[in-house]
Amino acid sequence: MLDIKWVRQHKETIRTVAEQKGIEVSIAELLEWDDRRRHLLQETEHLRRRRNELSQRIGTLAANGGKDEAERLKNGVKEINAQLSVLESGLAEAEKMTAQLAMLVPNIVSPDTPSGLSDKDNVEIRRWGEPPAFDFEPKDHVALGELHGIIDIPRGVKTAGTRSYFLKGAGALLHRAVQQLALDLLAGRGFTLLEVPLTVRAEALANTGFFPLGEDQTYRMAGENKWLVGTSEVPLVDYYSGEIVDVSEPIRVMAASACFRSEVGSAGRDVHGLYRVHQFAKVEQVVICENRPETAERLLREITQNAEDLLRLLELPYRVMSVCVGDMSQKTYKQYDIETWMPSRGAYGETHSSSSLLDFQARRSNIRFRGEDGKLHYCYTLNNTAVATPRILIPLLEMHQEPDGAIRIPPALRKYMNGVERLALPVV
Repeated sequence: MLDIKWVRQHKETIRTVAEQKGIEVSIAELLEWDDRRRHLLQETEHLRRRRNELSQRIGTLAANGGKDEAERLKNGVKEINAQLSVLESGLAEAEKMTAQLAMLVPNIVSPDTPSGLSDKDNVEIRRWGEPPAFDFEPKDHVALGELHGIIDIPRGVKTAGTRSYFLKGAGALLHRAVQQLALDLLAGRGFTLLEVPLTVRAEALANTGFFPLGEDQTYRMAGENKWLVGTSEVPLVDYYSGEIVDVSEPIRVMAASACFRSEVGSAGRDVHGLYRVHQFAKVEQVVICENRPETAERLLREITQNAEDLLRLLELPYRVMSVCVGDMSQKTYKQYDIETWMPSRGAYGETHSSSSLLDFQARRSNIRFRGEDGKLHYCYTLNNTAVATPRILIPLLEMHQEPDGAIRIPPALRKYMNGVERLALPVV
């Protein structure tokens, strides 16, 4: 959410960003409703003051024998109450419409954000490692999973429908191992681990910028105002909602959680294997800091580097992409995506996303800090996916396969895999 005064002063900028982000919102309508709200509020407050003045005079007159004058003034109070009833109804409508439209206004974007309409317009800024040149016919992760008996998609579909799966044995261990590696890496860098709720109120999703525009991507619990989270970013940020926090040092929190997304609009896309599924797990980083752009920029680089370091530990080639305006969500000011090489796709596939939101989330969530000037200011928030699985299993299995179908376990994961260095083929 942006300050309505700022929107009023920069309405053309906001119109342009909304168009680029593909968000349908009328800034003119928003400002018209806000003008009406301010006018009605002024009128309402004036009449309330007048009513209070009359009520005080009535009390004084009644105490001093001025009964007739008091009765006349009472009639005046009745007239004011009737006017207030109309004004307050109009004010409530104006406040509601202003709030609804304000929730659709997108965040501004950083000056160095690339222009563009889709992920095809994202700009590569660096890469690490090189895609392999196999001297044998490599298998994809589904074939490897079936060969080793560690991924079972047909039974997943039988049990839960499309985009579902089972991980078995070493597959389930790998799924957990990459999460624990990420948690240990982040714990060593000052992040506090939280076990978070997986179901949240609609207010928490609105506070963090996922509602109203992301409602179709979210599963609702029948008969309740509760929703399954698509990322632990939601409870991690909302944990501090309505609070005044100490950000003399940035607040660094993390969570490992199951996540759920309906994937509306992705019919026919990435239907093979584990790339796009309804249930997955993520280790999420969230940082809350002071409202200094240079601090936010430094922290964005920091959390992005955390994800890069994890991929290096997993020995997986990747590239970092600067995300264009049209590929950003409503709430994002600046974003990097990390794409990891996936042999079966013959391309890099997105595995991580790192975002700076400035005070967009904090305004919605009312998370503030007291500055050096003694005044309260809204914080800045940032987030990054340290690892998402089972998607990360795609490059992990495919990149480390050997000619005989065995799968090498990177050294960084072995302590979480009971010391196993290599997944050999089952003996038939």
